[in-house]
Amino acid sequence: MKYVQQFLIIILVTALGELCHALIPLPIPGSVYGLVLMLVALMTGIIKLPQVEGAAKFLIEIMPVMFVPATSGLINNFAAMRQMLLPLLVISILTTFIVLIISGKMTDVLMRKGEKDE
Repeated sequence: MKYVQQFLIIILVTALGELCHALIPLPIPGSVYGLVLMLVALMTGIIKLPQVEGAAKFLIEIMPVMFVPATSGLINNFAAMRQMLLPLLVISILTTFIVLIISGKMTDVLMRKGEKDE
């Protein structure tokens, strides 16, 4: 019963995010609104971490399975995407390096901050 309540909380926040997407005329997906709402709720204490932690861990564990339908959709539409293959590869490689660089810099900053705090 505990996990059902946790899933219901996550679904409620997700639904609120979708509602924000419908009401706010910005090109931001409802899932992003939902994530921001969950972050704010957790930071302010409206939702306590133990209230959603178990269900969240489960969802993270099964996340790779969620990519299977998207991957099969790409394979089914490969012929249509063949024209865009080079730009997609360039964008994918560039963004991968950008994410690697930013992640490395942020890790470095956080590690230095942690050393100063000690």
